[in-house]
Amino acid sequence: MATNPSKALLLALIFIATVLIQPLTLLCDGEEEKYRNCNSSLKCLTYPNLGYPFWGLNRPDYCGHPSFELSCREEALEIAINSIAYRVLEINTNTHTLRVARKDYWNNICPQSLKNTTFDSSLFYYSSDTQPLKLFYDCPPLPVGLPGQFRCNINSTNYVNLIVTQNSEARNISNTMKCNHSVDVAISKSMMQSLQSNPSEQNLKEALETGFELQWRIDNRVCYECHESGGQCGSDPSLGEFTCYCLDGAFKTTCGSTPSEATKTKKTATEKAIIIGASVGGAFLVATILGFCIFFCLGKKKKKHPVGYVSKEAALSPPVSDPLSDKDMPPAPLLNSFQTHSIPSYPSSKSDLERPSPNSDIQVFSYAELEKATQNFNRSGELGDGGFGTVYYGKLDDGREVAVKRLYEHNCKRVEQFMNEVNILADLQHKNLVKLYGCTSKFSQGLLLVYEYIPNGTVADHLHGSRVKFGLLSWPIRLRIAIETANALIYLHRKDIIHRDVKTNNILLDSTCTVKVADFGLSRLFPTDVTHVSTAPQGTPGYVDPEYYQCYQLTTKSDVYSFGVVLIELISSLRAVDTDRKRQDINLSNMAVSKIQNRALNELIDPKLGFDKNPEVMRATTSVAELAFRCLQQERDLRPSMEEVVEVLREIENDKSRSEMSKVVDIGVVEDDIEITKRTPPAFSPNSVIDDNWVSSSTITNSL
Repeated sequence: MATNPSKALLLALIFIATVLIQPLTLLCDGEEEKYRNCNSSLKCLTYPNLGYPFWGLNRPDYCGHPSFELSCREEALEIAINSIAYRVLEINTNTHTLRVARKDYWNNICPQSLKNTTFDSSLFYYSSDTQPLKLFYDCPPLPVGLPGQFRCNINSTNYVNLIVTQNSEARNISNTMKCNHSVDVAISKSMMQSLQSNPSEQNLKEALETGFELQWRIDNRVCYECHESGGQCGSDPSLGEFTCYCLDGAFKTTCGSTPSEATKTKKTATEKAIIIGASVGGAFLVATILGFCIFFCLGKKKKKHPVGYVSKEAALSPPVSDPLSDKDMPPAPLLNSFQTHSIPSYPSSKSDLERPSPNSDIQVFSYAELEKATQNFNRSGELGDGGFGTVYYGKLDDGREVAVKRLYEHNCKRVEQFMNEVNILADLQHKNLVKLYGCTSKFSQGLLLVYEYIPNGTVADHLHGSRVKFGLLSWPIRLRIAIETANALIYLHRKDIIHRDVKTNNILLDSTCTVKVADFGLSRLFPTDVTHVSTAPQGTPGYVDPEYYQCYQLTTKSDVYSFGVVLIELISSLRAVDTDRKRQDINLSNMAVSKIQNRALNELIDPKLGFDKNPEVMRATTSVAELAFRCLQQERDLRPSMEEVVEVLREIENDKSRSEMSKVVDIGVVEDDIEITKRTPPAFSPNSVIDDNWVSSSTITNSL
């Protein structure tokens, strides 16, 4: 019997909607499973409560750092470092210290394979209690009575070996004894003293089994922030990057909800997933039926456009997931204009703005084109992490060198930030802003942004990162960086844009050390008829305006605060947040205010700048410290505008007021302010800039 076509169509649509709902509920269940798994502690013997960065046993690989897998074998906890197995003897999570002993030297000083003790210095470093030890194997006959000799019987051959505790002795033996093999190991300081007094075979065994201390460099600050937001710390195994697992998804740093909200979410996660799935399924049904009707009505009409036609509005509109389309569209020509959309990226008291870009030249690239340019996003070409993705070096077919930013996840939140950055950068033209060449379209399998390539790294790299060794940033260059960055921010503020993530990692330098401010993924368009925009806090810890945390109100003065932290970094060469510093100094802004108030600028300013030797540098850096202090005031109304900041910086650069600036070397309390400091915590600045209009009566706070 023939089937009714209408009924068959309806059944097919219901089936498709059901299929749509099911993956959503499974997705939510999967996220909740990761959250639960990472909430469990790793249990082995006397180590019952080990969490991030460790994983293994009952904790999946995504719950820890890729290099921190632990295994429980033969009633011992083990870790592999650079392909060498170690027994873990002690773990101190407070000091980030591991005491380990090499497994191949456990009860055996004659291992079959001789390997040096090595490790990745970006992950581990020796503690102050650890000393290097040199062991020489398969030596020629040694002088009778030479201390430190021991023997190994390997494959029925008896080898003479030697323990050496001093580097100078090791060099002499390498040059004179001609032993066939040598191995670098590590032992504790106390066992080194024991070996030096009596280099016996028994003491060597004891030293190797006592082990040595390694400290890990994994920054637990970001994990702390994840926990505070209600998430569980982990990583993306495919990328090796930190990930915060929450009940409503995986995030780069923190969950979008507080711990209390996360607890409530846990109870209703499944219900929400079902509701979302049902809503999507229902919407799909309605859309499909309407689409069928339209298709039926228009099917006989002649097509207006050829197959493959894509309008520029469609190409640059917010991408929509299309499971049926996974092929790239061909590269489109340069577009002279594109349609922008209102992007509701954060809760706001005002509606999000639409910003037309009628004169922009945004090229739409295909995914395949950029995949080729970056050699399939080769990890060796990674330039760093942007606001919401990894940045890769690439070279286009036309010879242009580019930096390609690739989103971590193709989800709604990432799409909003992607479009936000495109819309903001589209018509910005300033010599100190990074130039956007183009992006992919919504039809691409990945969302990518294409920028001009800036070859000289970030200011952070040169201050306290991988490029410090080049010694490029002299004081005049640092002052010029401050001025050019401030000029870029003035330009943005005059365009009604708040950058929202000003930091040294977002200040790039070209080959002439010209500043290029980058990363507009969190930026906000600012209406001209209001005093602030209300948003949920975003940004980088250590740089975020404390009043923004308290009031959720974003203004141009929020960028001023962040710029104040950048100024302190420029004069100190210190990180904005460093958990290796004393507790009260972890946050650089707090540390700077304290040093200024206690007349201890010499403890803050980088000695390599010549603060103690060059009077001009002393005057200039002191003046910049004063300016930074003003920018770091907790109340935004007490901070200067970016225009005033640039004016002061130019005066410092030109040294127009040398006679006045010479008075600011001594930092102390003005008598008129003594009554204020008696009543409230001190927040005074260098004498030359103390003014009742901006002296703060509270301590700068910027919680992690």
